[in-house]
Amino acid sequence: MSYDRRESDFGAPGTLSRRTVLRRLAAGAGALAASNFAGRVALASGGQSALTSPVATTSAGRILGVIDNGINVFKGVPYGADTSARRFQPPQPPAPWAGVRDALEFGPTAPQPRGGGGFFPGDEAKTIGEDCLHLNLWTPALRDGGKRPVLVWFHPGAYSSMTSNTSGYDGVRLCRRGDVVVVTVNHRLNVFGYLYLAELGGPEFADSGNAGMLDLVLALTWVRDNITEFGGDPKNVLIFGQSGGGAKCATLMGVPAARGLFHRVWTMSGQQITATRPSTGTKHASDLLAALGLTPDRIHELKTLPMDQLLKARRPGSYFGPVKDGRSLVRDPFDPDAPPLSADIPMVLGNTHDETRGLMGGDPALFELTWDTLQAKLEANSPFMGDLDRAKVISEYRRIYPRYSATDVFFAATTASRSWRGQVIEADRRAVQPAAAAHTWVYQFDWCTPVQNGRLMAPHGLDIPMVFDNVALLPQMTGNSSDAQKVADKMSDALIAFARTGNPSHHQIGRWPTFNLERRPTMIFDTVAKVVDDPRGDERRLFEKVPYVQPGT
Repeated sequence: MSYDRRESDFGAPGTLSRRTVLRRLAAGAGALAASNFAGRVALASGGQSALTSPVATTSAGRILGVIDNGINVFKGVPYGADTSARRFQPPQPPAPWAGVRDALEFGPTAPQPRGGGGFFPGDEAKTIGEDCLHLNLWTPALRDGGKRPVLVWFHPGAYSSMTSNTSGYDGVRLCRRGDVVVVTVNHRLNVFGYLYLAELGGPEFADSGNAGMLDLVLALTWVRDNITEFGGDPKNVLIFGQSGGGAKCATLMGVPAARGLFHRVWTMSGQQITATRPSTGTKHASDLLAALGLTPDRIHELKTLPMDQLLKARRPGSYFGPVKDGRSLVRDPFDPDAPPLSADIPMVLGNTHDETRGLMGGDPALFELTWDTLQAKLEANSPFMGDLDRAKVISEYRRIYPRYSATDVFFAATTASRSWRGQVIEADRRAVQPAAAAHTWVYQFDWCTPVQNGRLMAPHGLDIPMVFDNVALLPQMTGNSSDAQKVADKMSDALIAFARTGNPSHHQIGRWPTFNLERRPTMIFDTVAKVVDDPRGDERRLFEKVPYVQPGT
């Protein structure tokens, strides 16, 4: 597991803590000694020594990390300055510091409601604040010219919540497995990252609607400028993310300022077809001002209001995400076509088979549906089906899957119309773009978790511990089945192969063909991986006639 301990854990009572020893070593002449030993495994037994704790030099100053199972780990590394002084403005690089800064613990989580927890049960933020532009980094070695592939993770939570500061995204096993560098990023969210104030507040707020995306651009710029120090290749950077993280990846594919900062894209259950219209963003901003009791002429007061006051003023149903502002984002990410800006970048797109069992499965009543109650539930919970007759949708599912229960139909129909639909659109639009068609791959995740007596099947997010090869850290998601590790072996090796070569095929899964509209070949990840042409084709055809609207935009 990752090394993330309090100072009191480093030494026995009455002794100098290990952290104190390290800091004294790192200050002055000792820093050079620590730096020279950086990247080595401390002891053959897996133990650690103060002299082998890594010190790295970044563009802003030196940082002190730890070694975890032979991997150099740096947490809470600033890639941007405290945003509280520049609320709603583009980010700035961090101010340089003297000496050696500790990078031993996660930095603050971005301001958000509901405690700032991660995707995984039990992960709650220790600190929440606007000084949130930090990243975490794992690498096998420092300054060795290794030119390793760099895997940069953007966390889920739409554009509103969650964090990369969680054990589930620990990069130790990926680094050991594939000799790669792993970076996880935090950035501004919700009103702090995506409140569009340009039309109400003028030029000073011109970039407010995409401040969170500009944070990610700055993080990737930091990677470009610093990753050689960490044994990585700035010319081989993969961005990947799940749910909202995948949507961030898709959006960056249409951001001109991000061009050249990444070279592969792997998205998981996260797409971004359209961005928020300026008129919609202005309405959300007006609603927030009204909730705060502010008139447009007092808009500048937003810059100094307490953080919690801004969060509490957000109205239910208000959406804050990237805005097609004509500046940072000049077009919709995947509408009316795939972004020509990124047509030459290899891309993998995937979804889990039972997305909404994770997204909506917290309602016990959904697992007790009958044929008499199903239609009403679909009418109340399926806006993505448009004006399709729900009774006909049920009838069609009973024809396609005669063994499905009413509950099975509910989750299958909501998954296909809601969560899977965006991925289908993105893949289809890449497939008709000649420059992109040659390097686009699609997967479907079918492995079913045994937790909760198996009723979640293959829910939203279950592929995260698989690509990170962290099933041992997340038994609450994957159970204790040995099959989970078999799936993780296949998925993490596919991610590593894709990062290294631009092609996700490897010996355990065989040849993974590129996606095309004739066959629609799709890699099915299960205990046994296989390629299937057009899986769930009947479901796809059922909903393709419904106009797709990106939520909130």
